[in-house]
Amino acid sequence: MTHTELVKRLLAEQDLKYRDFHASLLPNIDKKTIIGVRVPTMRKIAKEFAASASPAELSRFLDKLPHRYFEENQVHLLVVEKIKDADECLRRIEQFLPYIDNWAVCDGKSPKALLKDPRRFYAKVCEWLESPEPYTVRFGVNMLMAFFLDARFTREQLKLVAAIDEKKFCDNPAGRLKCAASSKSAKTAVPTDRYYVQMVIAWYFATALAKQWAATFPYIKNRKLSPWIHAKTIQKACESYRITDEQKKILRALK
Repeated sequence: MTHTELVKRLLAEQDLKYRDFHASLLPNIDKKTIIGVRVPTMRKIAKEFAASASPAELSRFLDKLPHRYFEENQVHLLVVEKIKDADECLRRIEQFLPYIDNWAVCDGKSPKALLKDPRRFYAKVCEWLESPEPYTVRFGVNMLMAFFLDARFTREQLKLVAAIDEKKFCDNPAGRLKCAASSKSAKTAVPTDRYYVQMVIAWYFATALAKQWAATFPYIKNRKLSPWIHAKTIQKACESYRITDEQKKILRALK
């Protein structure tokens, strides 16, 4: 399968109702760039593309940035996460990170090859957390959440994620839509990139409460997070089946 054939396959699987629904979840990107391919189908196509494309064709696809369609970007990282060579996987991730412009492409990726050297992986995550690019930061938090909340967990990681909210992020050169946080038109406001960073911080802390309660709870008890992230963390934690009823009762009392 070539890159051209990949795009044709994606276009052939277009579901306009799904596109409209998905576009509503991605208000900060141009709807015209969304084909509307359901996730299971897109994953299947990505797997077929990775298996059938020649190494040279795959390399051309991964190097041809930026892509036109949202689904091409999804396929891009779905292909990269399956690369077994740790050096090549990391190189391809870092090549692509500056082009991520939405939460959906950023989330749900699992580059397991990087676990071949956990120390180097963690060092890279720390670099990503320092980036001025919001979706590079979000990707880094996702990696901590996916790979470093169990046996590889340290309390330092909580401090690193908590400190992110103090960062100032640069505007995306591609011109993502922005809105002021104090917008009077909340119903029509487009979430800022900062919102998507704050959301993943809350998601991280809610997951950390489920997996590392003793280390994480003081951040809630002592209100170490900003008010919005504090409240959103409690909301997400209370929606989780991994948090006990007793823990939820404690959290709700700290809203």
